[in-house]
Amino acid sequence: MSDTAISEMSFEAAMRELEQVVGQLERGDVELEKSIALYERGAELKTRCEAKLKEAEEKVAAITLDGDGAPKSLTPVEGM
Repeated sequence: MSDTAISEMSFEAAMRELEQVVGQLERGDVELEKSIALYERGAELKTRCEAKLKEAEEKVAAITLDGDGAPKSLTPVEGM
């Protein structure tokens, strides 16, 4: 597991670590207490990934296209 706070991770870093957590849990060779800690960390990583995806979707949705489908303007997303 990374020493980086989940709240500071990029989408890619959180996804990589989430994949590692899932891999460890799927192998089933982890003690119960560690499995619980891994599951909790995985849930936090999943939440981070979902938040970063939502941010990206909002940025994309804020792009206004002209009649030819070319970007015409960018509308700031509230809170960004």
